[in-house]
Amino acid sequence: MTLDGVVPFPAEFQRLYRERGYWEDLTMDQVFRAAFANHADRTAIVFEDQAVTYSQLGERSDQLAGWLWQEGIRPLDRVVVHLPNRLDFVYLHFALQRLGAVPIMALAAHRRYEIDHYLRLAEATAYFGTDPELAAEVKLTNPQLRLVVTGDELVHPPTAPAAPAVAVDPTDPCLLLLSGGTTGIPKLIPRTHNDYVYNTKAASIAQALSPETVQLCVLPLAHNMPLACPGIQGVFLAGGRVILLGSTRPEAVLPAIERHRTTHVAGVPALYIRWLSDPLSATSDLGSVRLLQSGGQRLQPEVRRRMARTFPNAFVQENFGMSEGTLFFTSRDDPEEVRLETVGVPVCPDDEVRLTLEDGSPAPDGEVGELTVRGPYTLRGYYRAADYNQRVFTPDGFYRSGDLMRRHPSGAYLVEGRIKDLINRGGEKISAEEVENLILTHPKVRDVACIPLADPVLGERMCACVITLGGQVVTLGELTTHLMELGLAKFKWPERVELVESFPLSPFGKVSKKALADRFAAE
Repeated sequence: MTLDGVVPFPAEFQRLYRERGYWEDLTMDQVFRAAFANHADRTAIVFEDQAVTYSQLGERSDQLAGWLWQEGIRPLDRVVVHLPNRLDFVYLHFALQRLGAVPIMALAAHRRYEIDHYLRLAEATAYFGTDPELAAEVKLTNPQLRLVVTGDELVHPPTAPAAPAVAVDPTDPCLLLLSGGTTGIPKLIPRTHNDYVYNTKAASIAQALSPETVQLCVLPLAHNMPLACPGIQGVFLAGGRVILLGSTRPEAVLPAIERHRTTHVAGVPALYIRWLSDPLSATSDLGSVRLLQSGGQRLQPEVRRRMARTFPNAFVQENFGMSEGTLFFTSRDDPEEVRLETVGVPVCPDDEVRLTLEDGSPAPDGEVGELTVRGPYTLRGYYRAADYNQRVFTPDGFYRSGDLMRRHPSGAYLVEGRIKDLINRGGEKISAEEVENLILTHPKVRDVACIPLADPVLGERMCACVITLGGQVVTLGELTTHLMELGLAKFKWPERVELVESFPLSPFGKVSKKALADRFAAE
């Protein structure tokens, strides 16, 4: 491991994971270059009216890699990728793997506030986006940037010599994903070539992907699930076809499923509810779908029943995962109560799962505890976050996830909530602390507590409970305008404001967000 700020897997675990075949010591480029060659004449991806074969995907990624090399991108350079679901995202992803560079997977919804943080923390040398105005702003505040691209160079790169073969260590990071952490802006998650290849292959086995798989991809590709759980990476390894959409609207999604005879769909409950509620769902032929993957939050029984009626041939597969690593899947062969009530079991026999109480001791079997995990594709530390790592990793390398689980008698696991101070809005995990810190800079605000309130479609929406200075009145519009001016992504803005004179306190003297949530949910 040569990149400063990355916590390596201990040597004895590296040996174990190699001996048991989880780590193959192949880079992402080696693995996917072979897949592109093996499936050369098959269609790899369809976007709008464009169909791209595997050989074309490899060639276009190589052409882009040549130009990026000419522009100075080198192995282990950190670069921010800030793109929506389009072909240039896919070409860039594999071009960067070809060069051994390390993309930081920003969400398309992120704005200047988040992008500046990623650029500075990682000392990134390049930024790839779509908004020239935003690009100009971040370039002005980040003099270390050597390359800023917002045009069509990613799809049609200028002519350049082929990039030379580069030496890439499979134990180095292949990308930096974003955490759903509770403390400020999301942390960066280093995923190595060895662990991310295994992540993709293990998730692919859980879905039995094949060359006949036709996967609809509508979730943001910067997320772990649509990228590698099994995501487009899994489909490409299997030789299947990805139908890439830039819209989640029912009028785009449902006709695409019917037209392309889609077999696999990955979504979150909020999206499934939206599609099922549209009149098109009753008139579309959705019988080709064999698997509906659901993650981000628990599917309610009524939603599951509606999915079964609308997608008559589909297995609804509950999935619990984290960008940090460990993945749980249910299986078609599971007993009914396991399929309906749990998120299944981890995909790897050497995923070590502990459910622990607040003091770190094991939770009694069948009782709720914090999910604490270690394994061949679960990180050993966040990037450049030494102090934080001391708090969220045990001395023996287990990751304290902040998620609460209970073990089912079958051995599968049930999700029971979370310890973390997060709002889960349609599967996007929003740090309450991050938003609170920015609201506190508003001149009318003395204190604030952001809480989740239940929503029938998104699961949760954010409510900002505000104590103002001198009894002033502050409106939702004033707060959202303030957050917009600070450059915060819109999906993180509160959708309700409640003015309070004081906050209820817990027995330990902390703000009781549960009491606030109970109060305003009742109102």
